[in-house]
Amino acid sequence: MEKELKTVKVGLALVLAGLMFGVAMGIFFGVNEEAYQIYIAQEIAANPDVHDAKSPDKIWRYAQRAHFHSTGIAAFAQGLIILVMFSTLKTRYKQASAILLGLSSFYQLSWLNMFLLAPSIGRGAAHTHILTEIFASTGVGGLLLGAFVLCANIFLGLFKEETKA
Repeated sequence: MEKELKTVKVGLALVLAGLMFGVAMGIFFGVNEEAYQIYIAQEIAANPDVHDAKSPDKIWRYAQRAHFHSTGIAAFAQGLIILVMFSTLKTRYKQASAILLGLSSFYQLSWLNMFLLAPSIGRGAAHTHILTEIFASTGVGGLLLGAFVLCANIFLGLFKEETKA
């Protein structure tokens, strides 16, 4: 099993970092949710021209989504990486698939980025900000491509390690 773990180590590290990020956010919510609310209120007060009555609740929801997506996607990707470990993929495809699945941890950073930017630049601008787009595209793209490689192997027998007779 040491060889299998070594093969997927980078992807697993990314996924575990994403999972720990989600857990840490949950802890910070529990310890001091008010700090998030104060941040939102102060920034909205400083930039009222880019906000409406829904802004405080929607921006708070961005922080919650960073937490929810972090733990949910990381747990899902971790399970897929375990499947990758024991699949018949060639070693380089195992590494690539695990890294791609690990990149799914960037998705929650898009929500965090929106939470951090929206109070000062507005929800729409935060949603379409280049950094938000990069995080979202990297996370979703990595998850889809990594899952594709794994599914192509499991269901179609592609990318298999050569067996010597």
